[in-house]
Amino acid sequence: MASITIRNLDDALKAELRLSAARHGHSMEEEVRLILRRALTPVPQQGLGSRIRQRFAEEGGVELEVPSRQQRPRAAEFEE
Repeated sequence: MASITIRNLDDALKAELRLSAARHGHSMEEEVRLILRRALTPVPQQGLGSRIRQRFAEEGGVELEVPSRQQRPRAAEFEE
């Protein structure tokens, strides 16, 4: 495994890192590893609707009846 050294780290940032690590119950080094892993993990390339559906799929979902369209859609009217 590789090691890195971070120089010129702001004291306030280091204090926040230490507090965050303590809140999560692990060392500052582990906190940094987790932060880096989250920051560098690619975001899924699914669309928003697909991600919402996937998130709520465990709840069973809801089937909605889509009413038939009675009229053709019309352009929006904007007042100036």
